[in-house]
Amino acid sequence: MSQTQVIKVTKDTIKKMHAFYKNNLLNKTVPYTDFVAKVGSTTITAYTSGKIVFQGPDAEKAAARWGNAVPGKKAHNASSKKTTILPANFSQLSVLGSDEVGNGSYFGPVTVCAAYVDKTMVTKLKALGVRDSKELTDPQIVKLSAVIKELIPHRLLIVEPEKYNQIQPKYNAVHMKVALHNQAIYLLLKDIAPIKPEAILIDQFTPETNYKKYVRSEQNQVTEKLYFITKGEQYHVAVAAASIISRAAFLEELDKESKELGMNVPSGAGATSDKVAAAILAKGGIELLSKYAKLHFANTEKAKKIAAK
Repeated sequence: MSQTQVIKVTKDTIKKMHAFYKNNLLNKTVPYTDFVAKVGSTTITAYTSGKIVFQGPDAEKAAARWGNAVPGKKAHNASSKKTTILPANFSQLSVLGSDEVGNGSYFGPVTVCAAYVDKTMVTKLKALGVRDSKELTDPQIVKLSAVIKELIPHRLLIVEPEKYNQIQPKYNAVHMKVALHNQAIYLLLKDIAPIKPEAILIDQFTPETNYKKYVRSEQNQVTEKLYFITKGEQYHVAVAAASIISRAAFLEELDKESKELGMNVPSGAGATSDKVAAAILAKGGIELLSKYAKLHFANTEKAKKIAAK
């Protein structure tokens, strides 16, 4: 999906950028430019005026490394979705990040974590291996989560399936996630007060306008310094830390469910989940299943058919 991003930088920053992209420079002369570079499918054109134009699928990410968008120059892409512009040097700021796990899994809870990483902790956390939880094994996630929780302020919310099933008719999946992210962030901001993060980064799961629409119905609304971006863990270690804590909590709850039921409870929502759900139905009916699974998933009806055979 092609994007165009425009930022304005100082002459000193242009020099740094020139050095940074030295291996990606294109041998072409464009009037009034300092350089033109290409990284993957993204082209970076640096004008002598200080205007930098990023064009390509990763324009937003490339631009976020160097500065803010020029006022009035909106980022745009093929779907015209609003694109978040992160402050300069965002990865080095003191940031509160949030992420959730479990929303797409039939079994287990939805876990949401907000984590605050002061700029003085960024390097230490990265050195410990805090990064995208998808790059880590489950045992690594559980082990790393325990370490992170000792090092940084965080708030973890866990909605067990039984509670989820009670809330779900009133809250659709997106609204529920908005409510949980907002509440985790609100509670963590209270915990760390009077300290205030320089930014709050939410791993984006819905357009910003949608998030703001749903958050209006919440009692304790957090609306300042909010940024939304997909794959947020790539932009700040705070989101990576939140993701790891959320994932570890989800895995621990699944393990607890497995022990209580005496059978291996899977994550996800595939055919294995249908079979396990059918076994739970045979054991204790829908009442027992409601304690361990999100009943509105299509898996429930599939499990009923398997159990009826």
